[in-house]
Amino acid sequence: QVQLVESGGGLVQAGGSLRLACVASGRTSSVYAVGWFRQAPGKEREFVAAIVWSGRSTYDADSVKGRFTITRDNAKNTVSLQMNSLKPEDTAEYYCAADVGSRRYSSSLYSQDRYEYWGQGTQVTVSS
Repeated sequence: QVQLVESGGGLVQAGGSLRLACVASGRTSSVYAVGWFRQAPGKEREFVAAIVWSGRSTYDADSVKGRFTITRDNAKNTVSLQMNSLKPEDTAEYYCAADVGSRRYSSSLYSQDRYEYWGQGTQVTVSS
């Protein structure tokens, strides 16, 4: 089992920045990738970014390219999401999720179906 805890959400004005953190514990040696997803009220959960745990590959949604950066610190079992130039449409609950490989050949890293473990989420609100 892998446990995930997100932090760093809050209220920020448009154009501002926030840095989210996702700390993993438990069987972290089984983690292949970590992704960030978000869900706004009344909308479906959507992919934001993902990073391969042991490599350098990263993946971003078109809506956040050039504004959000995903990084990892393996020594601290932490994946961070640096969010710059925030927009009101970035307002959502942000979740991190871990892929431990059981669905690796049936789902894409861009799909929430790929990820077996999820955190509780952290709220990001961007005011205009």
